[in-house]
Amino acid sequence: MQSRSAIDTPTFAQALSMGRRGAMSLAAAAVVAIGTSGIASAAPTGGALNLAMIGEPQGLDPVLSTADLVGTIMQHVFEPLYTFDGKWAIAPMLAESLPVVSKDGLIYSIPLRKGVKFHNGKDMDSSDVVASLQRWMEVSARGKSVAKEVESLTAKGPNAIEIKLKTPYAPLLALLAAPTGMAAIMPKEVLAPQLKQFIGTGPYQFKERRPDQFTVLTKYAGYSARSEPASGYAGKREALVDELRFVPVPNANTRVEGSMSGQFHYADLLPVESLGRLEKAGNSVVPIVTKNFGFPYIVFNTKEGVFANQALRLAAHTAMGEGELMAAGFGDSRLYTPEPNFFPKGTPFFSEAGAKLYNQRNPQLAKDQAAKAGYKSEPIRIMASRQYEFHYNMALVYAEQLKKAGFKTELQVVDWATLVQRRNDPKLWDVFFTHSGFFPEPMLTPPQMSDGAPGGWETDTKKKALNVFNAEVNPQKRAAMWGSVQQLIYDEVPFVEVGKFNSVSARSPKLQGYQPAFWPYFWNTSLTK
Repeated sequence: MQSRSAIDTPTFAQALSMGRRGAMSLAAAAVVAIGTSGIASAAPTGGALNLAMIGEPQGLDPVLSTADLVGTIMQHVFEPLYTFDGKWAIAPMLAESLPVVSKDGLIYSIPLRKGVKFHNGKDMDSSDVVASLQRWMEVSARGKSVAKEVESLTAKGPNAIEIKLKTPYAPLLALLAAPTGMAAIMPKEVLAPQLKQFIGTGPYQFKERRPDQFTVLTKYAGYSARSEPASGYAGKREALVDELRFVPVPNANTRVEGSMSGQFHYADLLPVESLGRLEKAGNSVVPIVTKNFGFPYIVFNTKEGVFANQALRLAAHTAMGEGELMAAGFGDSRLYTPEPNFFPKGTPFFSEAGAKLYNQRNPQLAKDQAAKAGYKSEPIRIMASRQYEFHYNMALVYAEQLKKAGFKTELQVVDWATLVQRRNDPKLWDVFFTHSGFFPEPMLTPPQMSDGAPGGWETDTKKKALNVFNAEVNPQKRAAMWGSVQQLIYDEVPFVEVGKFNSVSARSPKLQGYQPAFWPYFWNTSLTK
C-alpha cells in the first residue's frame, strides 16, 4: 500500500482509481473520473452477472427515489435526456445534442434522437418526453426544484422540446442528467404517481423483482445506442451480457466472502478494513478503491421534533467531533480526510467558509448552548443502517458525543430500505446518517439542497441564497458565490458534511470492461469463461 499522499486525489478529473494487488499499487492504478475506455469489438457476449448490492431497493422508480441503490439499478433500464461523461461534463443521451440556449438564458431548445424505442417497442417522441418531464417536476425532489423555475414545457414537433425558464437557472442540465431523482423518459401511457410498469429506453429491460432475493434485468435487443465512444455514463452503451442480477446482500462480510469465493462478479461498498484481505486473496478477486468517492453526512430533522429548533441543531453540531467520526467510520487514515470544505481543494467550488464551526468537539459549550435553547432532555432519535457499516460506526460515536454534552440519545439501527422509508416521515426521527458522491454541480449533492428532501430544510434564507447562486450562469462568478451558501449551511445546520472518503468494492477477474463509478454500471462489460 502507498502512503496517504499517494492515494489522496483532490480533483474531479482524478476522482476514481482502482486498487490491485502486487505490482499494481493504488497510486499506479489511477484512472480518470468515471472512466473513458470502451469495449473492444472482440469482447465476449452472453452470460449473467451476479452483483452484490448493499440491500433491497425500497422501490424501482428512479424518479421518486434519490437513493443511490435505486439509481444504480434502474439507470440500466431508464435514460435521461442528458448524462455525464468521463470528465463530469454534460453530454447528450436521449437528446440529439446539447441544447440551443437563447441569449437571455431563458429558452432551451432540445432536439431529440430519432429511432429510439421503448422496451414495449414503441418509438419515443416529444409527447413522451414532455409527459415524463412533467411527472418528474411533480414528484421528484430534483424535479420540483426545476419546476419552480420553469415558465413552460412544450413539444416542438415530434422530435424536439422547448423549456422556457422564468429566470436563468444554471443547474438545469445537471439536474436533468442525475441518475437519482432521475428525469427518466418513459412512454406517456405508463405514467402514474406510482409506476406499475418499468418501461424505459435503456440497454437492459426490467424482467423480475423478488424482494430480498434479486432484481433481474435482461438485454434489450431493440436498444438504440449512441455512436460516440463510451466515456463515463455518456457515449455508446452496449449490453454485452444477457442478464444483470442485482442481489441484496445486507451483511458486508457476506459481500466480502462472496466476492472472494467467486459467488459474485461484483460486490459493492465493502468494509474498508477488508481491503487488506482482498489484496492478499490472490487472483480470485480484484479490489477496487474509488478515491474521493463521496462524503458521509448527517441530516437533521428541521421540520419537527427537537431539532426544529435551529439553536439546538447548533448545539448538537458543537458537540460533534467530525474527525473522530471519520476515524470510527473508516479506520485507515489513507481512506478518509476530515476537512470543512464541501468540495476538494483545486475544484471550482472549494471554500473554507464556516470552517471554524467544523470539528469543535466541545461538550461543555454544547451543553450550555442546549440549555440556553431550552433543551428539556428529550431523546434524540438517531437512525443508521448496518448495511453501510461506516454509517453505523459513526452513529455509535456520535451518540456518545451527544451524551457527553448532556443530550439523551436513542439509536435506531434499521435496514437501509426501512431507513429510506422512515426518513420521509418527520415524526419518526431526529437525525439520520447517509452519504453522497462528489459531483461538479452543488445542487446535485446532497438532495437537501433541493426542496422536498428528507429533513425539510426550506427556509427563506435558503431560498434567497440559492436563487442568487443559481441565477448566475457564469461558471467563474457562480463558483465564487458558493462560499456564502456553504456558510449558510454551517449556520442553519440542516445537515453536516463529516469529511471525505474513499470506498472499497471488488470484482471478479472474469468481469471485463468495468469502469469504477459512483453509481456502478454494467453496460459495456463482458464476462469471460
